[in-house]
Amino acid sequence: MPKSGNPAKAAGIPQTDNPRAILWSSNSPYTATGYGQQTEQVTTRLHAAGHKVAIASNYGLEGTVTEWRGIKHFARGFDLYSNDVVPAHYMAWAHENQGLEPLLVTLFDTWVFKGQQWDLVDKIASWVPIDHTPCPPDVLAWCARPNVTPIAMSKFGKAMLDRAGIESVYVPHAIDTTVFKPTEKFDAGGKRMTGREFMEIPSDAYVVGTNSANKGGRQGHNRKALPEMFLAFGMWAKKRDDVFLYVHTEDKGAMGGINLRELAAACGIPADRLVFVDQYAYRTGIPQNILAAIYTDIDVLLQPSLGEGFGIPVIEAQACGTPVIVNNATAQPELVGDGWICEGQPIWDDAQKSWWLTPSVPSIIENLEAAYQRGQGRSAEAIKFAKDYDADKVFAEYWVPALEILS
Repeated sequence: MPKSGNPAKAAGIPQTDNPRAILWSSNSPYTATGYGQQTEQVTTRLHAAGHKVAIASNYGLEGTVTEWRGIKHFARGFDLYSNDVVPAHYMAWAHENQGLEPLLVTLFDTWVFKGQQWDLVDKIASWVPIDHTPCPPDVLAWCARPNVTPIAMSKFGKAMLDRAGIESVYVPHAIDTTVFKPTEKFDAGGKRMTGREFMEIPSDAYVVGTNSANKGGRQGHNRKALPEMFLAFGMWAKKRDDVFLYVHTEDKGAMGGINLRELAAACGIPADRLVFVDQYAYRTGIPQNILAAIYTDIDVLLQPSLGEGFGIPVIEAQACGTPVIVNNATAQPELVGDGWICEGQPIWDDAQKSWWLTPSVPSIIENLEAAYQRGQGRSAEAIKFAKDYDADKVFAEYWVPALEILS
């Protein structure tokens, strides 16, 4: 989705006494992904603090070198994960900024990094998602490399690295709380709209929402637990004729995911109580202030994934005053300021040689009913909790000390 302006320049970011030449390797900062969102937040603040920052894209830019908000932006390589060019971009950036200590920061799944070329990078800080229990062997192997310092994006991830005897730094993901806040209305096409009007759902309905990428899984597993969520909602909706399911994702599995309309029919979800985000608007980019209005006008966010490295929508929804339902797995329980936690059954992910947790359908139903019984209304507890993940706060309290450790 399109991003907001540069919040770092207006936030009074303190200037560093130790400027670095930092190459940030991840999704491009304007892409509609969680990694893109974090790239935007952190690189703008690093830049505003006085570091020399460049971005090496592995998704979102091809065939050219450009500039974004005063930050050099290198294109992705021919390799799917840019293994072929990121080390070379790092050496070029270090050469361009001789006299400054270089640092490569990666924000991506580390098990995709392959090849001896990575040995040529003398200092790598990997902001690593750990979404299995225990930490998968390939992830551990990367994090244990002598030129790598892992940055855990969750307390769970740090605990998994600690258990394996690997030292790490903890820096959580963050959100822009100037955008993600209770949002009654937004401007669109010359008129003011509510989130319910955008979703086209009656104002008196009870709305369960979910927001995740409908992408391919492994060995038939869907990491976002969309089949379990749909089945649970379909069973629960038979007893509640005033409940709606709003699904903020691609609907037919175009990215190797699931045809969710077929899934909904198989789960018995009434067609008149299932609402998908407008598919063209979703593809062209929904501004974050509209997403905030959507979060504000759903009554509970249903997001019990099999495993999460972090789980940004859970914090975004709570910042807007909406309680959440998550799974009792990986980082998810630590992100609940107000909500419910599902129980489940361990499931083996052979590709990663570790465990996920499939949320129990009866447990999802139980938590949906608990949320319904509480009723509608914003949660002050959720809003207060989410403020701890404000991007300025996270940068000052976690990134600034982390960069000192990484010196």
